Amino acid sequence: MRNAFCSAMVRLGGERDILFLTGDLGFMALEPLQQALGPRFINAGVAEQNMISVAAGAASQGEQAWAYSIAPFVYGRPFEQIRNDVCLHDFDVKLVGNGGGYGYGVMGATHHAIEDYGVMCALQNMRVLVPAFADDLAPVVARMADDPHPAYLRLGRCELPKGWALPDYAPWRCLLSGQAGVLVAIGPGAGGVLAAAAELDEAARPEIWVVSELPLVEDSMPPALLARIAAGPGLFVLEEHVAQGGLGQMLALALLRMGVRPARFGHFHAHGYLSGSYGSQAFHRAENGIDPARVLAEIDRGVNA
Repeated sequence: MRNAFCSAMVRLGGERDILFLTGDLGFMALEPLQQALGPRFINAGVAEQNMISVAAGAASQGEQAWAYSIAPFVYGRPFEQIRNDVCLHDFDVKLVGNGGGYGYGVMGATHHAIEDYGVMCALQNMRVLVPAFADDLAPVVARMADDPHPAYLRLGRCELPKGWALPDYAPWRCLLSGQAGVLVAIGPGAGGVLAAAAELDEAARPEIWVVSELPLVEDSMPPALLARIAAGPGLFVLEEHVAQGGLGQMLALALLRMGVRPARFGHFHAHGYLSGSYGSQAFHRAENGIDPARVLAEIDRGVNA
């Protein structure tokens, strides 16, 4: 998604003045943005805490500042600066974390982001956007730019099945019809399960929805989705994030408040490092039971139990 993000930012930079800071990351990807922004593109070096404070200082003077790095280096290492310098003042700072979930694979836990949007959603004034597909980046960047509050953007690798026609971007989208319950996914992992589910008969697969903006706003949840959850055989949530603070907990609380009760609830999420080993993103998904084959098998078992 980095190339799509770069293209969206180049367009944004041509429409308004923005300040872009990178923590010494983005080589072989962000050069077009560097060329487009000139002196407004700043390599802040391996000094992420300072980068966030500089972004906050610029925002205090009316700038919109974007800060980019590998995900844990942009939300974890400078957490105090995000909380105190950005969120407490409600400054217009946009954090961009590349490689959400297990995206950085064999580089290990220090480079993984499996608790990022839960942490960010705990901060006041913070919005989180988790695009599922590369085509989401243009509308997502535009929405972020138009919102004068802090935001965190989680990037990953686009896994959209080849030739798949996406509906227009929206915070909630139905991607595939199905009769075996409802699966709500967040992030690029939606693409893999979409491809696998499309091979099944409609009666044997779940209806697949993707959500891309957090925290959840109950009033914005589609009535069609709520009706399917209430009437169907089960609700399942898929995310490459730990359970605590994740989409599963947010959605369960939202449904409880609205009085919508699914017949069954299943939550597929990251558990950490069960074997103590590091591997590819696919390895970690399989180990944590969030790969498409395991997810669809467990949904089939749960619905038909």
